[in-house]
Amino acid sequence: MISLINTQARWEGPNMKAWIVPAVALSALGFATAAQAEGRLFFEGDIIRGNQPGAPGPLCALNSQFKRLEKVVFRFRVLDANGKPLDDKGIKSLVVQMADGQKLDARYGQHPPRGEAADHFWTAAWIIPESYPSGSFFYKATATDLQGQSQTWEPFKIKTSQFNVIDGKIELKP
Repeated sequence: MISLINTQARWEGPNMKAWIVPAVALSALGFATAAQAEGRLFFEGDIIRGNQPGAPGPLCALNSQFKRLEKVVFRFRVLDANGKPLDDKGIKSLVVQMADGQKLDARYGQHPPRGEAADHFWTAAWIIPESYPSGSFFYKATATDLQGQSQTWEPFKIKTSQFNVIDGKIELKP
């Protein structure tokens, strides 16, 4: 922002003052936005079909439609205002809340969980009960920092972006 002001200050002509005032205002807006972002948490997230013994595949694949008895895994990366990923030493908790009010505690860890780590992020897993209704359901994730301040994230309010339970159940094979 400062370079914008300096560059425009070198312009000559009758409209020079008209450019300096908006540049100063824009610069102040940039500082206000940065100050507002400090202390905020930012999320990256998706849903996958979890690794479940005997379940049909593909496993660990992005998905938004699940059948009953399938393992759903909610995955999140939580970032600070500078874009730095936060682990379990930077965040007190991350909780996924389902549409029915049920809460799932997420854990931070390496993925895949065994062997050489490809990545580290937060996950909460849930197996859909046989009695769970069909339909599209919202969910949200709330991260609480070490100072007790919370930030909540929700997926887009588009049916295909929501968590969907479709008719039927999976067959678990031995």
